[in-house]
Amino acid sequence: MNRFSFLMARTLRQEAPLMALSAGRASLMAALERKSVALVGNARSLEAGTFGAEIDAADIVIRINRAPMPSAISHGTRTDWLALATSIGAADMERVRPARILWMSHKRKRLPWQVASSPGFYLHPLEDFGRLKQVLGAPPTTGLMMIDLLAASGLATLSLYGFDFFASLSLTGSRTADQVPHDFGAEAAFVADLMARDGRISRQAAHG
Repeated sequence: MNRFSFLMARTLRQEAPLMALSAGRASLMAALERKSVALVGNARSLEAGTFGAEIDAADIVIRINRAPMPSAISHGTRTDWLALATSIGAADMERVRPARILWMSHKRKRLPWQVASSPGFYLHPLEDFGRLKQVLGAPPTTGLMMIDLLAASGLATLSLYGFDFFASLSLTGSRTADQVPHDFGAEAAFVADLMARDGRISRQAAHG
């Protein structure tokens, strides 16, 4: 698919041609098999931690959206995969330099050609977004979608960093919980239940 046909498919909401650009779920699952994974969220509270070296020691480091990394001590420096649900500027993309980009948003019209044509590109299915939205009673965050996706794989361990469900707000904006369309209480309960059922998954907190 060239850029013109991509733009046509995106404008006309033709899902099949867009999905044909994706490496697919099987490819993603194979890459995750028996790997230790660090999923780094954007909670401000992570700045107070010293998890950087631990994050960088994972087999696969995944960051979210604009992937803030205020210090190597708190956040580490590596990014293997970038999970996107928003636009990202050229400077941030050059700073992060992910080997694989995952487009998690259901808003296909925001998907850039540069992302869709990147090596290893993955497009998250609309039905997965819809399922989580129904479970949570609100649109899921990019982080929650990634947790759900990763938990379905054969990874060895999944360590969550920078996930306090908006208690400390986000490093990438100033909005409060009531200014975003997500239900963070429902997401916290979802993750707590998942961790209780799946011993591979843990959440690392910067405070206590």
